[in-house]
Amino acid sequence: MDTVQLQLTRRHFFSRTATGIGTAALSSLLNAAGGLPGMPHFAPKAKRVIYLFQSGGPSQIELFDYKPRLQDVAGQEMPESVRKGQRLTTMSASQSSLPLVPSRFSFSRHGQSGAWVSELLPYTAKIADRLTFIKSLHTEAINHDPAVTFLQTGAQIAGRPSIGAWLTYGLGSDTENLPAFVVMISPGGGGGGQPLYDRLWGSGFLPTRYQGVKFRSVGDPVLYLSDPDGFPKQNRRLYLDALSRLNQMKLDEQGDPEIATRIAQYEMAFRMQSSVPELTDLTGEPESTFQLYGPDARKPGTFAANCLLARRLAERGVRFIQLFHRDWDHHGRLPTDLPKRCKETDQPAAALIQDLEQRGMLDDTLVLWGGEFGRTVYCQGRLTKDDYGRDHHPRCFTMWMAGGGMRPGITFGATDEYSYNVEENPVHIHDLQATILHCLGIDHTRLTFQYQGRHFRLTDVHGAVVKPVLA
Repeated sequence: MDTVQLQLTRRHFFSRTATGIGTAALSSLLNAAGGLPGMPHFAPKAKRVIYLFQSGGPSQIELFDYKPRLQDVAGQEMPESVRKGQRLTTMSASQSSLPLVPSRFSFSRHGQSGAWVSELLPYTAKIADRLTFIKSLHTEAINHDPAVTFLQTGAQIAGRPSIGAWLTYGLGSDTENLPAFVVMISPGGGGGGQPLYDRLWGSGFLPTRYQGVKFRSVGDPVLYLSDPDGFPKQNRRLYLDALSRLNQMKLDEQGDPEIATRIAQYEMAFRMQSSVPELTDLTGEPESTFQLYGPDARKPGTFAANCLLARRLAERGVRFIQLFHRDWDHHGRLPTDLPKRCKETDQPAAALIQDLEQRGMLDDTLVLWGGEFGRTVYCQGRLTKDDYGRDHHPRCFTMWMAGGGMRPGITFGATDEYSYNVEENPVHIHDLQATILHCLGIDHTRLTFQYQGRHFRLTDVHGAVVKPVLA
């Protein structure tokens, strides 16, 4: 059944129903608890996803992709035999020289897996055997906005549904009192970073009920969640009932599914007036939890506090939880600023893995850590004894994954001795997206939506599950 036929069928149904289907029944219907018929396609390993997105492009050379040979060629010109004519950003293209620069930070091997991890990530190093490192990721975009959009939606041009929207559309929700898809943003101590637009967690051409809900760190976690002064809760209930009847009349008349979505979302908001304050009240957490996540865990809006909230959201059945941490875009001052971002994120990210594991939730929770692309082996700007920067690099970068469906304690893929080109087992962004869906029991070629005469999917027209990283 195509989109037009579906709309007409719904309109016929609503118009022929003498009294409508009622607010309560409609709310239940639109909660999409069961997702699409036939979903998941096969037994899933993961029930939910927590995506720790490091916005700006963390340097793989400083964090995970150990390249000792760079010490021998420091300051030398980038070899054309390595670059192979690949394009540069406008920020590097005008440089007269592209000097090679090794990491200033030391590496060592960790765990039984022997994973290489930088001294900047001591907490991550301790859980290396629980992680799956993919060092051969590559993307098509060389600038931030199209690269982040590509990771989130499978296309560089805005307008497609985000991965969280696709998952909630296909699988539905495991909670009646919270959104199925929640987003939180932490600014990074530098206070800068690339802008993050609401469309990055939007529903695109899917019904709007599948879009992510952004939680704030100041005031109400969700806008307009609190009732105005002098407006008691019983009045809110009466107000929503009256508004629902008006919307129902319009729905009966027009059969527009967006009106149905609006009715359901008003009901969700009413339930969230109780569920969200309970979620964000951390007074019941033991002191050991705050010690695990680190000193920032008590500070609303920090990455640490958001990691703790992510665990609490996962416990309450939220399907897709995405944390954005900004300010990883180190074109200069990398030796000074990169350690700060690592200090903000290292302990909380590792704590989240440990916390999920000790609660028996890691096996069915898929956790990801990474940015939109990597950084160049050559210095952007002027290379000095104490300072250097790195430009955007889409040709190769590293992410780690853990939990539901992943094979722990392995490193997959490899780059050349300059961390510039992929040498073994390349993983395209669509391959990553296909693998995420696979862990949740979804065949990425079968989760589609017809729009403007075409069946769209997250992985567009290609992509393959990376089977060697699966448990």
